Amino acid sequence: MAKSMLPRERCDYSAIVDRPRLEYPGNPRVVVWTIVNLEVWDISRPMARQVLPAPMGQPLLPDVPNWSWHEYGMRVGVWRFFELLRALRIRPTLSINARVCVDYERVARQALDDAWEFMGHSYEQMPIHKVEDQRGMISKSLDTLERFTGTRPIGWLGPGLTETLETPELLVDAGIKYIGDWVYDDEPTIIRTASGPLVTLPYSVELNDIPMMVVKHHEAAYWRQSCTDYFDRLYKEGAERPRIMAIAIHPYISGQPHRIAYLEQVYEHINAHSDVAHMNGAEIYAHYNAQKKVHG
Repeated sequence: MAKSMLPRERCDYSAIVDRPRLEYPGNPRVVVWTIVNLEVWDISRPMARQVLPAPMGQPLLPDVPNWSWHEYGMRVGVWRFFELLRALRIRPTLSINARVCVDYERVARQALDDAWEFMGHSYEQMPIHKVEDQRGMISKSLDTLERFTGTRPIGWLGPGLTETLETPELLVDAGIKYIGDWVYDDEPTIIRTASGPLVTLPYSVELNDIPMMVVKHHEAAYWRQSCTDYFDRLYKEGAERPRIMAIAIHPYISGQPHRIAYLEQVYEHINAHSDVAHMNGAEIYAHYNAQKKVHG
């Protein structure tokens, strides 16, 4: 069994102002990390989240309306993402349940054809804490993605950012080099595991469309304003040291007809500035690792 460690045992406190400056190609002020999340919601279980509450407060299975809401993203919404990101020449990180390659092979194939980076995101959408054989699930997920893409992923994001105290060790044992679950910084960091070091990249909960628009019920215009305000602050601070801005989107949310224009406007605002780089997680990790020599 993997060793249990509390988060504070894995990392020492580090003030961003005390660290050496990191460098990225082209010396950008802001590195924008776009993450598209693709999931499989098993109709036999409660849905990962709801847009329509259960009638009279009585949860029902099968939950057809909320399952269908997610299904819209895979049938329609994701194709708006493909069109937009292709036009912008952005090759994002794809946080993908490995079962997508089976249930939605057409979608996964398009992401592969467009040269998106595949990042592990469990086998199907469910909390890590509910997985009986976590090591086996991680192995199955990465094996499935490797067979489909020809490349074994080096990044991982837990469903809903969930981890157990043993998860980092299990990920390192499986060959993972970076994770997005630790949303505590504007720069990559290193955490300790009993199996060796692991890099964390600055994923986002504040700019993630789920907490913004589904949990907090903000309109898409508010989300757009938050993204542009966030970028403007990082761009200002980036004159001293580059910052990373993660934008995490889901096709059943930001891919909806009434929201996609706001996502387009976020990128219009960002790309109106010089000294901005769009990089995927593997690229960010590679440049960080080259400077910090975390992994050989």
